[in-house]
Amino acid sequence: MYLDKLKLKNYRNYENVDTTFSPDINVFLGANAQGKTNLLESIYVLAMTKSHRTSNNKELIRWGTQFAKIDGTVVKETGSLPLELILSHQGKRAKVNRLDQAKLSQYIGKFNVILFAPEDLAIVKGAPMLRRRFIDMEFGQMSPKYLYALTNYQAILKQRNHYLKMLQQKKASDQLYLNVITEQLIEYGAQVVVARQEFLQRMEHWAQEIHKTITLDQETLTFAYKSQVPTEALTDVKAAQAALQELFEKHRQREIEQGTTLVGPQRDDVVFLINDKNVQNFGSQGQQRTVALSVKLAEIDLMKELTGEYPVLLLDDVLSELDDARQTHLLKTIQHKVQTFLTTTSLDGVAQDIIQNPRIFHIEAGQITTD
Repeated sequence: MYLDKLKLKNYRNYENVDTTFSPDINVFLGANAQGKTNLLESIYVLAMTKSHRTSNNKELIRWGTQFAKIDGTVVKETGSLPLELILSHQGKRAKVNRLDQAKLSQYIGKFNVILFAPEDLAIVKGAPMLRRRFIDMEFGQMSPKYLYALTNYQAILKQRNHYLKMLQQKKASDQLYLNVITEQLIEYGAQVVVARQEFLQRMEHWAQEIHKTITLDQETLTFAYKSQVPTEALTDVKAAQAALQELFEKHRQREIEQGTTLVGPQRDDVVFLINDKNVQNFGSQGQQRTVALSVKLAEIDLMKELTGEYPVLLLDDVLSELDDARQTHLLKTIQHKVQTFLTTTSLDGVAQDIIQNPRIFHIEAGQITTD
């Protein structure tokens, strides 16, 4: 899979863009604050319908205009696929092969990308919320079934929290309704936790081999999914439902008293272990960077395994954050394997003997020129 063509209209600091890319490596080169990351971000938004930098879609629309439009032509094994995303102050509209999509969830997964930016180090050492978001964003691309279960779970969770708040404030008393939405939450919650466990086991398989190579067989990387659902119940949806049912019954009164849901996948976490030690707590910064790199590179192979095609890789100023050994491993891994877009202020210090024949795009004040 690769992105062949991209058109932008009124996207951030770009008024009009119409360009084509190499199916191998594309470099966005320019000084800071010229629009390199904006261009990379537009590719991410085309795939995911949302930005990795902001939750406010209005920021993506060029100042003084009413909408932003991203058009892309993705080439897959089955042929070319036109995609279109329009962002306005009223919302989003997506098209696949020029046909409107009733739901954005039907659109996501048509074009798969993996983003690696300096802030992705936070996947390893940051808050649990960041790791949950990472799982949900990445696995949601690979599995429509997971995305459907997660979307429904989040919608019902919002309803349930609202009703628990009403019960807490004595504005409601009907616990029969609470029973109904709790049953719905359990149904989708069980699907989410079981799928997450499977996803992490598959990713661990790929990440272990990559990590061993980078560390010259000195370290073994493993993942642990920390869920309120017991590990033995995470392999079967029915077992997970039974475990969640028990947990909700146990915490029911406390949830009413606190006015919020205390049980479920929204409270889970992932722990990364090197030689059985928690790298979040005990790993050096170098080890944390190596784990983050291993996880990101593992996604490439996992996505190929689950979808049948390699994704597009987006590297936002990440080479400057890696030492020579990690940089070389990254570039060797992706060369001639996946279409890659990388942003940088300079090619000095980049292993140009490994990056062969990149297509270079010079970015200055929202204008793009090529060599």
